[in-house]
Amino acid sequence: MVENADPVARIAEALGRLRMAGRPGGREGFPGRGPWDLGSHGRHGHEHTSHGHGHGGPHGGPLGRGMARLRLLEVLARSAGPQPVGALAEALGVDQPRASRLVQAAVEMGLARREADPSDARRTLVALTEQGRAIVDRSRGARADAVADALDGFTAAERAQLADLLTRLADAWPR
Repeated sequence: MVENADPVARIAEALGRLRMAGRPGGREGFPGRGPWDLGSHGRHGHEHTSHGHGHGGPHGGPLGRGMARLRLLEVLARSAGPQPVGALAEALGVDQPRASRLVQAAVEMGLARREADPSDARRTLVALTEQGRAIVDRSRGARADAVADALDGFTAAERAQLADLLTRLADAWPR
C-alpha cells in the first residue's frame, strides 16, 4: 500500500483492496460492474476464448464478470514487474488453470502481454499493457470520486477514523 495522508485516498485504496480480495473458491469480492467491464463479448462483439471454446461458466466469457478482469489487472498493477501465472493465481486466490484462462483472455483483449523471463527462457511472465493500466487508473479514479461523494457529510475527524479502520480491515482481511 502507498502511504497517503488523504483520508479519501486511503479509504478508496482500502475499499479497492477489499473489493479485490477473493473469497474461498476464487469468487470475487463485492459484486459490481464498471467502465472496465467489457461483458462476455469483449470489444470485438464475440466471445474471447482460448482453444476455441468458452470458459466463462455462469458469468459469461473467459474472464467471467468484470470483477475477475479487474482483479487480474489490479494484481498486475501492484506487482513490482511482470509476473508468472503461478504467482498471479496465488494472488488472485484461484487455481493455475483459471489464472491461465484469465491471462489468455486479457492478452487477447490487449490488457496484458506475455514476455519471456530474462532469467529463465522456459518461463513466460505476464505484464500489464498501457491499455490495461488505463483501465486500472480509471477504476481507481472512479472509486476515489465515489468515496469523496459518499463522505460529503462526514467531518474531517470521521473521515480520518474511517480511513484508519478500513485500512486495518483491509490489512487483516484473509487472503
